[in-house]
Order: sequence, then structure tokens, then C-alpha cells
Amino acid sequence: MDPKEPTPRGRSARVAALVGSALSNQLGAASGSLAFPVLGPVGVVAVRQLIAAAVLLPVVRPRLRTFTRHQWWPVLLLALVFGTMNLSLYAAVERIGLGLAMTLEFLGPLAVAIIGARRWAGKACALPAAAGVLAITQPGPSTDYLGIMLALTAAGCWAAYILLNKTVGARIPGVQGTAAAAGVSATLFLPAALIVFATQRPDVPTLLYALGAGILATVVPYTADLLVLRRVPANLFGILMSVNPVFAATIGVLALHETLHPVQVAGIALIAGANVAALRLRGGNGDASHG
Repeated sequence: MDPKEPTPRGRSARVAALVGSALSNQLGAASGSLAFPVLGPVGVVAVRQLIAAAVLLPVVRPRLRTFTRHQWWPVLLLALVFGTMNLSLYAAVERIGLGLAMTLEFLGPLAVAIIGARRWAGKACALPAAAGVLAITQPGPSTDYLGIMLALTAAGCWAAYILLNKTVGARIPGVQGTAAAAGVSATLFLPAALIVFATQRPDVPTLLYALGAGILATVVPYTADLLVLRRVPANLFGILMSVNPVFAATIGVLALHETLHPVQVAGIALIAGANVAALRLRGGNGDASHG
């Protein structure tokens, strides 16, 4: 056996770490939603971005002064996409619930997987995904179209985040680019955080919910990225991330008392299944990234 190849126990540990990261991410989103009544999505996202920067910048220590213009522009775009993705997702969660918002956001990496498929069978996975979207949104007079559009905006940002991460990773060594983007995003959200905290004066439970969102949805996933992600094939990573909509729906029902109709549950399963199928049919390793 190649000494560089992980043992079965090592592979199992990495899979468990990534699944745990996905669960932590959804628990963080649920925790953040409990702070919405006081801080709103903007305040919660601001806390999350500030915690991301506080964790990544001291650990990674990106050499910002050495970045060239060729390296800075994708970092700045990544920061903008990162902030927009989280803000639109949390705003969607406030309107349509965690399970539905997260499932619609998951269309972003699913679209990247389908477009990257080398065979028509892989591209055909767009059909069950489209059916899943119709099932969970159930278009009608009472549909919250703004919430759906916010979730789809988050999906587009997640797809852009994946593609920009490839560019940043190719131009800047290690995860310095990601850390720099987190710092820029936190700087953009700092004025919003100051205004929200000065005007709303959150109580202790609200602060704990917001901090929980930052730690569970930022610190834990980024730690998993730094320790595990680069040693896991991209297709396996993408398949494992299919548990995100499932975790989100389950946590939404159990912890946030959200209601999902059987048709919506079937839609979530269709979208998660389409992602697994597209990645299995894609072939090759590619790059793995997530937000």
C-alpha cells in the first residue's frame, strides 16, 4: 500500500469529519435564525463574517502586502460573493425556513456538478433537480417568491464561490486567498454590525445564538477544510455535501418547528439524489469548495 494512501480508518475519520462539518453548518444556521427577531439576518451574518475573519486571519496569516493586482481581484470578488451568499441565504431562511432555503441554495454546487459532467447522463440529472425545485417551492398565490429568489441568489453565489475558489487557489498558495477574502468581507460588514448592535442592544441569549452561528457555521467547517478537505477527492466531498439539505430539513422540523409537506420532502430527496448522481457520472477529481 502506498504510504501516502489513507488507511480505511483514516478515510472513515475524514468522511466523519466532513459529515460532522455539514451538520455543524446547519446547526449554526438554525442558531442564527433564533437571533433574527433582534438582530435580523444582517446582524447575524455580520457576526458570522467577523468570526470567520477572527479565526482565519491569525491562523493562516496571509501575506497581504505581497499580493499582486492579478491576485487581489479574485480575492475581492470572492469576498463580495461570500458576503452576498450568506446574507441572501439567511434572509431566505427568515422567510421560507431553513430546510427549503438550504435545499434551494444547494442548487449552486449541483449546477456546477451538472455542467461539469462529461456524459449526457450526468447532465440529465438537471431534470430530477428541476422537479425537486417545483416540489419544494409549490408555486401558487401564497408562495413566498421573494424568499425563493433570495435562496436562488445564494445558490448562484455558491456556484460562483466554487469557481472563484479555483482561481484564488491557483494564484495564491494554500488558503491565504480564502483568509484574505474573509477579512475583506468582515470589513465590509463591520459598519452594519456596529449599527445593529448600537440600535438593537441584543440581550445575552441573542448574542449566544449569533455567536453559535459564527462558531458552528464558520469555525467548525473551516477547521474541517483546513484539516481534511484537501485530502479528500472532490467527487466524494461533493457527494457527502448532499447531506446538507437533509440535515437542514431535519433540524428545521425538530429544532425550529418548521413544517414540510410530503411533496417537499420528496423534492429535497430529488435534489440531493441528483447531486449524488451527477457527481458519480462526472468522473475525475476536480476541485472541491464550499461556503
